[in-house]
Amino acid sequence: MVEVRCIKHIYPDNTQVALCGLDFVVHSGERVVILGPNGAGKTTLLSHILGLLAPVEGSVKVMGLQPHKHFRQVRRNIGVVFQNVDEQIIGPTVYDDIAFTPRNERLGREEVERRVMAVAKRIGIQDILHKIPHYLSGGQKKKVALAGAIAMSPKLLILDEPFDGLDPASKREMMDLLNQLNRENGTTLIVTTHDVNLVPYIADTVYVIYDGKIVTKGSPYEVFIQRDILEAAHLEPPILVDLFTHLKEKGYNITVPTTLEQAKEQLDTLLKSVR
Repeated sequence: MVEVRCIKHIYPDNTQVALCGLDFVVHSGERVVILGPNGAGKTTLLSHILGLLAPVEGSVKVMGLQPHKHFRQVRRNIGVVFQNVDEQIIGPTVYDDIAFTPRNERLGREEVERRVMAVAKRIGIQDILHKIPHYLSGGQKKKVALAGAIAMSPKLLILDEPFDGLDPASKREMMDLLNQLNRENGTTLIVTTHDVNLVPYIADTVYVIYDGKIVTKGSPYEVFIQRDILEAAHLEPPILVDLFTHLKEKGYNITVPTTLEQAKEQLDTLLKSVR
C-alpha cells in the first residue's frame, strides 16, 4: 500500500529534512502507528505520502504510484484527518462539509445524500448535520472531519494526532470507530499520536522516528520493550509496560502486557500464586 525509502526534502527556506533508517512500509489492511517527538519528521513523512511534498532524494510510492506526480489519482483513495481540524472543515454546515468531496467528484444528488447519511449514521452525528461546524465541540469536530475523510470509502486513512484534545470517553469512541473501519471495510490506517497508552489498542505495527531516522519498528510489544531506543527518542513506554517490566526485573514470574486486559490476567495469576 505504501513504500517510503530514505527520502530527503528541501523546503523553500533551504531547510533540509531527511528521513532514512528503516524503510517505511505499510501493507493493505494494516494498522500502523508512527511515534516520535516534535520535529522528528512525522509531518514530512505524511506530507510525502499525501503527495503534498516531492522528495529530492529517495522514493515514495502509494498504491504503486508516486503521489506527487499522480496526486489526484492517489488522493481519491486516501482519506485524511489533520491535527488541526478547524483548518480542514470548510462547509457552512456539517452536511455540506461531509458532502464536499462527493460533490467535487461530481456524484449525483441522490448518491451524495446516501453517502452523507450513511457515514453520519455510522459515526453517530445524524443529529448535528444541520449545525454550523464552528460552534461544535472539539470531539464533534473530530467526528465531522473523520466523516468527511471516509465519505468516499478510501482504501487508506491517514490521521495526524486524532486523539489530541479529546476526553477519555471520546478517545475510546474514536478508537472504536477506527478499528471498526479497519475490521469491517479493510481500511488501512496510518496514525500519528503522542499518547503511547493508546497504541496497543489501535496498532498492528509501530514505527519510531527520531532525529530524521526511522530507528525501529515492530509490534507494540516489540517496540515498547526497547527502553533504550524509546529513551533516546524522548518517549516513554505505556504505564503498564513500564510497571510490569519493573516487576519482572524484581523476579516475578510474569510477562509484559500491552493492554489492560492482559495486565488483569497477569495480576490475577500472580495473586493466586501468592495466596
